[in-house]
Amino acid sequence: MTSDLSQYTLGYDIPALPGMKLDDVQTPALIVDLDAFDHNLLKMRDEIAKYGVRHRAHCKMHKSAEVAKLQIERGNACGVCCQKASEAEALARTGLADIMVSNEVCDPYKIDRLAQLPKLGARILVCTDNLANIADLSQAAVKHATQLEVLVELDCGGARCGVADSAAVLELATAIIAAANLRFAGIQSYQGAAQHAYDYADRKALLDTAITITKDAVDLLESKEIHCDIVGGAGTGSYPFEAASGVFNELQCGSYLFMDADYRKVKDKDGKHLPAFEHALFLLTSIMSTDIDGQAVCDAGLKAHSIDSGLPTVFERPDLQSLDYSDEHGVLKDPQNSLKINDKIKLVPGHCDPTCNLHDWYVGVRDGVVETLWQVTARGKFY
Repeated sequence: MTSDLSQYTLGYDIPALPGMKLDDVQTPALIVDLDAFDHNLLKMRDEIAKYGVRHRAHCKMHKSAEVAKLQIERGNACGVCCQKASEAEALARTGLADIMVSNEVCDPYKIDRLAQLPKLGARILVCTDNLANIADLSQAAVKHATQLEVLVELDCGGARCGVADSAAVLELATAIIAAANLRFAGIQSYQGAAQHAYDYADRKALLDTAITITKDAVDLLESKEIHCDIVGGAGTGSYPFEAASGVFNELQCGSYLFMDADYRKVKDKDGKHLPAFEHALFLLTSIMSTDIDGQAVCDAGLKAHSIDSGLPTVFERPDLQSLDYSDEHGVLKDPQNSLKINDKIKLVPGHCDPTCNLHDWYVGVRDGVVETLWQVTARGKFY
């Protein structure tokens, strides 16, 4: 927990204080059910241990150094991932020691800042998919007398970033090895499209292809006596495939810890909806109007959560349904007119990552009482 909250004003700087009842939390606020959080944290720890691979927890989801440290200390994560240089800097400034930017960093100023982060005592890794970027990373690392570890990103079917084939991986890996102050760390191969392929057979087909593409690249490098310390990728929706592949040795799961409404639609091979993980993140919201028959309006609008992956669901209230959201308001279908002014309900966000980026604090709750507050350390750090 952030150690000194006395500098903050309730309802202005922070939504809650330890010891408060859930009903007294200022809304809208991000609530973490600590029992569900603990369950998810330890469940993924035990899941990954079964496969004998590593977990590099993806912090782009929660953007909180305090949460990341729990993933390392209690969840046995070997380190963390993030997506932007400024995210990496925010985490490194808190003492996190093993940080991968699982993305390309190409802007000269951003590269320069990235190359300085090892001076904070952190191992810094970054991905690349072009030769010019390798030269720029090397130049910055030489300038600051630091070392950056670099992975070649491979497009394994996501059609986003990454080189197209094994030959290109070899070309870039060879360039990294030859570059001053860089160390070749391995291959980044993430199939993002597979994470939310709801049907198991569809997801398996995507991952079978991704694993084959990745294995071809690893085998080619090994044939040239180039070893990959890291063959990384995977996510909450796909990790059993990569973990069992014999190709990947580092998984980058993130959303498992909070679980959003969209991930709940992803089915396992038995047709069940990812039963291993529980909803732990909620947007607590208050009812502010009930003037229209059969509906209620809450105070959680688009400035409080993201609906890019669909509308939120109302937790444990099947009688209520999200209808529409505008900047400051959410309209709920309430056919029984059960909601009253100042009633509080918990929304399960459609997409946790961009929702978390809209908030400064997580309010950790257990048994209806606020137990802790965690800062969203890298909130707004998308540079």
